[in-house]
Amino acid sequence: MSTPTYGQITHNGLWKNNPALVQLLGLCPLLAVTASVVNALGLAIATLFVLVTSNLCVSLIRNVVTESIRLPAFVLIIAAAVTGTELLMQAYAYDLYQILGIFLPLITTNCVILGRADAFAAKNPLLPAVADGVMMGLGFGLVLVVLGAVRELLGTGAVLANMDLLLGPMAQDWTLVVAADYTGLLLAILPPGAFIITGLMIAAKNRIDTQIAQANQTGLDIQTGSKRVRVTGEIA
Repeated sequence: MSTPTYGQITHNGLWKNNPALVQLLGLCPLLAVTASVVNALGLAIATLFVLVTSNLCVSLIRNVVTESIRLPAFVLIIAAAVTGTELLMQAYAYDLYQILGIFLPLITTNCVILGRADAFAAKNPLLPAVADGVMMGLGFGLVLVVLGAVRELLGTGAVLANMDLLLGPMAQDWTLVVAADYTGLLLAILPPGAFIITGLMIAAKNRIDTQIAQANQTGLDIQTGSKRVRVTGEIA
């Protein structure tokens, strides 16, 4: 199997094979943590760090470990990366660490992480494996942040609240209040609201993909269509 190009890796991670919208992996933290942008961004950064670290380490040992201990070795690598992430968040973003709670250690069992380690990093060289981790992490993180922004906006009428929990005092005034007298939509903050908004995002992506496929097919039909030319008169 040939190694994908970096363009293919980028397209797969951000759009074509997006972990959240296409593979439908990691839905538990996706739905539970994204009530606000700061929570979603914190989990996105943690997941990205673990993805890149685990892909890098798995690619380095792919020719060393045997088939019988392959998956336990991968889980051990992922658990070590998650532990390092937890320690970093405890040191620099302790309040956010407490808010994310159990969903940080649960990254160890996130199907996105183990899936990329087994399906890609274990079969490809170092740099493509790292690139795959970055793009899959960014694709998953973008969905987290967009979902968090929509839920926070619909639920509270504001976005980017409490960003100082992640970015420090410089982000204390980043809150954007869209409507001061907005009473809020409770459904958006609750898990059912997360299901509904995620479903709408998946439907929107599928619609865009269908339109692109139809446009490409139309262009292909125009290019490959045959033309008949009628010739009249005598040819000497």
